[in-house]
Amino acid sequence: MERTQPFTAILSKEEDRYVALCPELDIASQGATVEEACANLVEALEPFLETASPQELRGRRHEVVFVTSVEVKVA
Repeated sequence: MERTQPFTAILSKEEDRYVALCPELDIASQGATVEEACANLVEALEPFLETASPQELRGRRHEVVFVTSVEVKVA
């Protein structure tokens, strides 16, 4: 039986594209819509997770990821 594992997807709009970043593994993808960017990110993550060595996964994996905002003074 296949299992799934959740990963974080941070999305940003860059001109006419959406960029989806998985901060746990530092892998990104893009698409014309939010849905397409997320689907493309999944398509990038799955083969990476299937083929990466345990050593590479340990080296890249950020176990705890916090997403928040900060206040910055601007002139």
